[in-house]
Amino acid sequence: MTDTQPVVQLTGIRKSFGKKLVLDGVDLSVAEGEAVAVIGPSGSGKTTLLRCVNGLELPEEGRVRVGADSIDYAQRQRHGAREARLRTLRLECGMVFQHFNLFPHMTAVENVAYAPRVNRGIGKAEAREQAMAMLESVGLADQAGSYPAKLSGGQQQRVAIARALAMRPQVMLFDEATSALDPEVVGDILGVMRGLVDAGMTMLVVTHEMAFARDSCDRVVFMDQGRIVEQGSTKAVFSHPEHQRTRDFLGRFEQSGHL
Repeated sequence: MTDTQPVVQLTGIRKSFGKKLVLDGVDLSVAEGEAVAVIGPSGSGKTTLLRCVNGLELPEEGRVRVGADSIDYAQRQRHGAREARLRTLRLECGMVFQHFNLFPHMTAVENVAYAPRVNRGIGKAEAREQAMAMLESVGLADQAGSYPAKLSGGQQQRVAIARALAMRPQVMLFDEATSALDPEVVGDILGVMRGLVDAGMTMLVVTHEMAFARDSCDRVVFMDQGRIVEQGSTKAVFSHPEHQRTRDFLGRFEQSGHL
């Protein structure tokens, strides 16, 4: 964690779906090289918050900045101008979803190489070389020529992580990356994510894997009912949570043996 300007800065984010207010004036920053875990009960706004970072969801109010690129949703903008800003911002965000969303008609290496070719203008040979390096980094170089249908769920998610990394993003966003996986392969994905933390990747991680959040992340943000209730260092939040709502939430994981 450094004292430089945050890589991600969210200010006053409000987002509704119909009459339901999902995010209620959220402020959050992520420093360069920092891994921040976002935890909380289902429906607390965690995934929506993550999707607002890269513009998959558009807030009604607030400002989002990633690196040098920002969008102020309080300002009226022409549709084309906003779309251009969103495209630029999204290039700086690597997103890993619950489900893998791989192209079924492309091999693993083709899936990883596709976005850099289309969005970064990288040549075919260079994109393939980079894709192979990314697959090797997640332990799947030997499956480069395999199609998604021939890969296990854990392998597909590692390809998805390699695909996000291939864009050379400033921040990696993980949305419950292990929730769709069989329990025996969850550890493989968490191992890849720990490797990224160790390498100094800036990360914002929505997760129910409390042991990963506690042991691998620098900071924890606890959300409930669309607001950040508590945030702090992992040691502080897990050892001495200040709010009763946080204590109740973490207590359930302790009782179930997941902490």
